[in-house]
Amino acid sequence: FLITFSLNVFILIPSVKSAEQIYLVNGLFSRNISIDSIEDLANTGKAKGRLKNLLKLSNQSPEKLSELLNQEFELQLSVTSKLLYSTIGEVIITRVAKIIYPFKLKEHPIRIPAIRSGVINAIAIGNGKLTLIQFLKSYPNKNMSINIPALAKVLKKAETMTELITFFSDSPLEGMKQEEN
Repeated sequence: FLITFSLNVFILIPSVKSAEQIYLVNGLFSRNISIDSIEDLANTGKAKGRLKNLLKLSNQSPEKLSELLNQEFELQLSVTSKLLYSTIGEVIITRVAKIIYPFKLKEHPIRIPAIRSGVINAIAIGNGKLTLIQFLKSYPNKNMSINIPALAKVLKKAETMTELITFFSDSPLEGMKQEEN
């Protein structure tokens, strides 16, 4: 009975899909880019198709974007998970959720657990290392939106990705690391 029940449960439960498309949203306008093309850029440093055109229009270097996509951050899964479920973690995720959210669901409550899931899955897959490309691939919604004006506003406050991670997480992580010891 138990084996039959377990098989039925696992067969009937749909698998979680990961992101396939990123929609770059600017007001009423949006452009989609496939995760595959972004992953190809991360692996080769060269953009193709629509991504190449968007980078050219925005005067962005494919090589620099490739570096950003592959930049590694060592994060302990248990500490990061505690942070994401803490009060300060809620504040951080709520801020991030104004930038990244499921397509057409900007104000939907699912955006918070989607970010948590993307981060935790990316760290687990990366064996304690988080990269932007792994987060994008781990985001549990087929279509992800990135709000360009909201992203630009945050990026003005932090010059590098390291500063951005530090801006969002340093002091809460230190307190949680001490609690774990």
